Amino acid sequence: MCEINVFLIRGDNRERIMDSVAKILVEGDSIQLTGILGDKMTVGGSIKEINFSRGEALILAN
Repeated sequence: MCEINVFLIRGDNRERIMDSVAKILVEGDSIQLTGILGDKMTVGGSIKEINFSRGEALILAN
């Protein structure tokens, strides 16, 4: 299974907001993250980058 860690970018700050994310669902400016154990988190923003080789996704906060 391929899961990634998600970081939220606000200006110059980079905050790790969720580990072991298995699913990312984008609906407008809302992004729903689902972890491998079914835990969910919704954040506002836009995806800047998903890098599978580094195992991370970057989200730009609104």
